[in-house]
Amino acid sequence: MTDSLIELLSRCRHQDSRAQTEIYRLYSRAMYNVAVRIVKDAHYAEDVMQESFLKAFSKLNDYRQEVAFGAWLKRIVINHSIDFCKRNKKFPTQDFETTLIPVRDDADASDAEDFSKIKAVKVTQAMQSIRPAYQLILNLYFIEGYDHEEISEILGINYSNCRTTLSRARESLRKKLKEDERES
Repeated sequence: MTDSLIELLSRCRHQDSRAQTEIYRLYSRAMYNVAVRIVKDAHYAEDVMQESFLKAFSKLNDYRQEVAFGAWLKRIVINHSIDFCKRNKKFPTQDFETTLIPVRDDADASDAEDFSKIKAVKVTQAMQSIRPAYQLILNLYFIEGYDHEEISEILGINYSNCRTTLSRARESLRKKLKEDERES
């Protein structure tokens, strides 16, 4: 962490509004992008992002520098985005409470290679048409870069259920991409 960021955070802990404004300026665009990928609405994403910053500033004394400040803030934005979606029934919780099926351990490597070969635009478009719970878990895994354990913690599901849901989400996305390819 740079000295200037440490100083800004210290000033934020003392309710310095100029320091808070500077932190907001530095991180708002990235945090907005995180929120809009989950919430799927520009206006709501803006609200979620702003609420997240307010929470972050109020909880700044809890930040222990174990992870980068941006990662800590991003986690707050993701949690607020998910809470917003649950409150507004954007994706029902029961989507994550499905029956478990065995998942191959080597699935991660081959799937990452398969998806990297497809243009991002096509994947993004295809993701818009699959179940919202699947969109969320794919977003957390592929775009936000969280691993299974982190996703399990964020979504409040067990590790096996996370792997199963991610596997099903990948399969759903794969099918949609094949359908779109046939229609082209």
